[in-house]
Amino acid sequence: MNSTLTVRPATPDDIPAIFALIVALAEYEHLSHLVMGTAAQLEKHLFGDRPYLEAIVAELDDRVIGSALFFHNYSTFLTQPGLYIEDLFVLPEFRGRGIGKALLSEVARIARDRGCGRLEWSVLDWNESAIGFYQKLGADVLPDWRICRVTGEALDNLG
Repeated sequence: MNSTLTVRPATPDDIPAIFALIVALAEYEHLSHLVMGTAAQLEKHLFGDRPYLEAIVAELDDRVIGSALFFHNYSTFLTQPGLYIEDLFVLPEFRGRGIGKALLSEVARIARDRGCGRLEWSVLDWNESAIGFYQKLGADVLPDWRICRVTGEALDNLG
């Protein structure tokens, strides 16, 4: 039986599968304790009155096996919009088949079509296989930048 890979924009029907991939990604990264949202919140943020992010999915034989969630950011130095990939994940049993590359290539195509000056994402420093994969595709892993994050009570206090 031949399997057909499809990379396509997500639809509301994909929300349960995308949320399951988010949970699987958190487990893979040993960060399950940080997943506090719900599939309903994700649906609102992807398809509500004010979408905050976009998603594409990789589908193999009618099963969603990977996704990329992304949103616009802006580079003041380039004075151009960019895209930031929040999550890129392929189920482990489907890796090594070009699915991650297909997802990343589709987001890059979207960025190029929208006139974006760059495409960015983060990777955990211990995830050497992902780092190697990204570098093979031409990505620079920036050693001199660190992510700053304010959440929860600290965000409340700062705001």
